[in-house]
Amino acid sequence: MILGVAKEIAMTFADIAPYMLLGLTFAGILHVFVDKDFVARHLGGHNAASVVKAALLGVPLPLCSCGVLPVAMSLRKGKASDAATISFLISTPQTGIDSIVATWGMLGPVYAIFRPIAALVMGIAGGLATIPFSPKPEHHHEHPKGQFSCNLCFEQVPHSHSFRYRAKRVFTYAFHDFLDDISVQLALGIVASGIIAFFLPSNFFEKYLGNEFLSMLVMVAVGIPMYICATASIPIAVALMLKGLSPGAAFVFLAVGSATNISFMLVIADVMGKKILGVYLTTLTLLSIGMGFALDAIFRLVGTQSLQGKLVLDYSERPGFWTIGFSTAFLLTLLVSLARIAGDKFGISARFGRPSKSDDSVARTITVGGMTCRTCGDHVAEELSKVKNVSGVTIDLRASTATITGNADLDDVRRAVERAGLEMRSQAE
Repeated sequence: MILGVAKEIAMTFADIAPYMLLGLTFAGILHVFVDKDFVARHLGGHNAASVVKAALLGVPLPLCSCGVLPVAMSLRKGKASDAATISFLISTPQTGIDSIVATWGMLGPVYAIFRPIAALVMGIAGGLATIPFSPKPEHHHEHPKGQFSCNLCFEQVPHSHSFRYRAKRVFTYAFHDFLDDISVQLALGIVASGIIAFFLPSNFFEKYLGNEFLSMLVMVAVGIPMYICATASIPIAVALMLKGLSPGAAFVFLAVGSATNISFMLVIADVMGKKILGVYLTTLTLLSIGMGFALDAIFRLVGTQSLQGKLVLDYSERPGFWTIGFSTAFLLTLLVSLARIAGDKFGISARFGRPSKSDDSVARTITVGGMTCRTCGDHVAEELSKVKNVSGVTIDLRASTATITGNADLDDVRRAVERAGLEMRSQAE
């Protein structure tokens, strides 16, 4: 039994490894070269144009449902409309350059092309549905250039970085910062796919959920409360499809599983209101089911040859040189990431930020609610670094705290944390 599960896990891992390496590299390139000012300046406005822009900007960004929340909330604090924020929240976590590449490798080109298009359509529709339920901003203005600090450091003053530094930062972000945010979910997703593939009978969904609509409803119920990223959910979707789940029902799981979770919904309800949360969940559910039926119709029209070829696992075939090489490289990268996370949990690391400019400044430590990933910490550090009289910021993810060096006013510190989309809960003793 253990050997059988291990084989399933190994096959899934070997299939996804080369596409994860490529996808993570693209994610690093986007992070380094896409200017945050450019994103921010296009999300204002209580109209359809801002909604479309938000969805277009969100689709390629490599942010999961945890990482996208502080980004969207900080943009909203900077005068992005509720409609644009919801559009960004729906489209961004469903897909990204990393998950598009991984989807192509594991589910074929039709599925890989469909996912970002569906995320775009769903983001636009969800944002438009929000407009009648959200108040029109009284004083809208475009984001001035310089509203956000540099992608690579916390400095706002005009400056530049060498190409060599930028290239190094691409791989640091891709295989350190970003991978650390998804590595646990990815590992759990691969293991879960092996367990599902081994234990569920091949006709499970035809036997117990023969109705396509019922299968989609079950995927909605399973996916909404889960916390799983767009890439980590792919191996699970593959395993479910091998047991008879339709491509459309699997898409519903991919969409709702990555676009929301319990903590995600609580924040939206608190910051934007329960009415907006209701619109968000209703549109996400209806649109994901509608897109699921559309995907099934597409496969009935074009055939499932490309998809079936990806779902066939042949244990008799010896893995090739490149398969072994990519799998080994990604396995080592993933294990190093998991070791870092374990170190964070037990206090070995997890501290980052901008060092103090002086050694004699006053240090103050605050607790930040909801700061659970590197992306969240980066946004908190960025906003705190802008506060007057702050000379240094150190983030501790393990303890969910930020230590500010300098004589900053506590109210200014609180507002900076709120601009990052999170909450300052207390000042640590």
